[in-house]
Amino acid sequence: MTQIDLNCDLGESFGAYQIGMDEEILPFVSSANIACGFHAGDPGVMRKTVKLALENGVAIGAHPGLPDLQGFGRRNMNVSTQEAYDMVVYQFGALQAFVRAEGGVVRHLKPHGALYNMAAVNPQLSEAIAEAVYRVDPQCILFGLSGSELVRAGKRIGLQTAHEVFADRTYQKDGTLTPRNQPGALVVDDDQAIQQVIRMVQEGKVRSQQGDVISIEADTVCIHGDGPHALQFARRIRDSFERIGISIRAVGHK
Repeated sequence: MTQIDLNCDLGESFGAYQIGMDEEILPFVSSANIACGFHAGDPGVMRKTVKLALENGVAIGAHPGLPDLQGFGRRNMNVSTQEAYDMVVYQFGALQAFVRAEGGVVRHLKPHGALYNMAAVNPQLSEAIAEAVYRVDPQCILFGLSGSELVRAGKRIGLQTAHEVFADRTYQKDGTLTPRNQPGALVVDDDQAIQQVIRMVQEGKVRSQQGDVISIEADTVCIHGDGPHALQFARRIRDSFERIGISIRAVGHK
């Protein structure tokens, strides 16, 4: 039987600002990527989100980003490899402390936003992130864009890796995501998004914005929890997978 992980970026509220529907989304996903305070999140939000994930039996991952609250970590920054390493170790350690305090384990790490996209194409940055993960916990699974430099760096250093695909994003012919500031970056039609992701999982193919059909590996599918139809979409994509015999399991779980 085909199985796939459904992951969602969570814990992205901060102070008085409420973002996403964490409690409502968690029953429909198998992995949660929890913000670690740089691009979003704060200590209270981290603690609450960790508790919710454990209560729902969802695998917990660290979701470190660039130190850019105002830009939500989605703006590129000219960071050195040493800075990237330090940022990841710092944020990973912060979430790990909350998870251990609640009796859980951090199963994976997935960089956020601009850090994720920069690492997808930058071998040196990817190596710094992979080394940070390996030094903190060599058992941690590193999530990266399918076919990216980050996945390759993780494999080279000896980490288990997971190729990630996106239900609600369009792709370029080189396998990268269409930047959010370009037209057509988001797939806004739920039916189209579901058809795209089922094809990626079953056939290992996706059609790029340029019209090319490209090969892609899919170990985990990202859905976003902060859109207006996020809960409806999470329910629909899970139902669609189960209806065609694709089971939902966290990466590394049998």
